[in-house]
Amino acid sequence: MEKSTNNTEKPEYFRLRPEVEKAYGYSHAVKIGQHIKISGAVSMNDEGNPKAVGDFLQQMKNCYADLDKILTHYDCSFDDVVKEDVFTTNMLQFLEHASYRNEIYKNHFPTGSWLGVKELALPEFLIEIELEAYKI
Repeated sequence: MEKSTNNTEKPEYFRLRPEVEKAYGYSHAVKIGQHIKISGAVSMNDEGNPKAVGDFLQQMKNCYADLDKILTHYDCSFDDVVKEDVFTTNMLQFLEHASYRNEIYKNHFPTGSWLGVKELALPEFLIEIELEAYKI
């Protein structure tokens, strides 16, 4: 990315599912310089419909699969993630499956928060994961 004379960088937007993101009014990721902010990933198909309804672990895996696609777009990996926030409507199920994160973060864990929430965008969503990455 080119720097302007006042030392600011132009944001680079990325849409994983352009039609869904346009309909809901968001971009899945924005990169400014070395910083990448990634909107919460949920378990949905390309049409925006929930996937793996009722299956917490599979929803979690689907979230990480989408996040991996976004990181890859920016030539990053989970090693570049510096913050991970998890939102879930069922903290007990998340804690039961939290060890799956060992398959995602092989070298170190990022900072972040685990938050129990009343609801997510659609009632079928059990988990949403958002990330921040820093690419050197």
